Amino acid sequence: MILTMAGVLTASLAGTAAAESAAYPVKHPKLIANPLYEAGPLPTTTCAEPRVKRHNLKQARAYVDAVVACLESTWQQHLTGAGLPYEPVKVRHMNRIPKKYCGLAVNDDDSQTWYCAKTRTLAFQIGKDWTDDPSDLWLLHTTAGMYAYHVQNLVGISDAYDVIPYPTKAEGREQDRRKNLQTECLGGAFVKSVWPLAGRSKKDWDYFLTLPVGNKLGKYSSYGKTSTLRSWIKRGFATGDPGSCNTWAAASSKVL
Repeated sequence: MILTMAGVLTASLAGTAAAESAAYPVKHPKLIANPLYEAGPLPTTTCAEPRVKRHNLKQARAYVDAVVACLESTWQQHLTGAGLPYEPVKVRHMNRIPKKYCGLAVNDDDSQTWYCAKTRTLAFQIGKDWTDDPSDLWLLHTTAGMYAYHVQNLVGISDAYDVIPYPTKAEGREQDRRKNLQTECLGGAFVKSVWPLAGRSKKDWDYFLTLPVGNKLGKYSSYGKTSTLRSWIKRGFATGDPGSCNTWAAASSKVL
């Protein structure tokens, strides 16, 4: 599920893409005008990264748990402050996530993570590929991006996504990309809210941005091209504001 610049953007960032055309316009208000987009930037907090040695599964799991605790603190403050629903997420670590877990299409990847909306649970299967270089911020952003599915569930985005019609496969894939790319952007916004992390520099973030990989097929994938995927992560990090992550109002060209 996860395939896994700093900069200054003007207040018009969130609306720029909306001014362009969308092949399949989304009209559901919970998607294009969700109150989450008006709640402002995420609160600035601190988040300590536990040490993770190479290929140490126990430490990697403890790292994920610590990041989730930071996410809970940030999102609880943000959502309740905006009068939006909040409920903590559950976390399960598994050596192997069962096929069809929660009705999802679990694959044979060594490392993967899934969000079960029915039980509001994040399931993590951390393999050697995710702990080969534990210093690369991959686990941090992956956890933050996956938690964003929980946020979508809490604020009604997931329910709205489930009911919007898409009569063609092409339209369905585009809406999949809008949902998934939004989580990547929200993950970037969270990282910005706790940045700089102790011992980290812009060099660490720039290196991380070379890691997420999309699909060359673009419109035929669930995450879009690599450049698209990275651009939404950068967008969230640039502002730290969920309002910049309104993929539902973006032009089709922005979610290819």
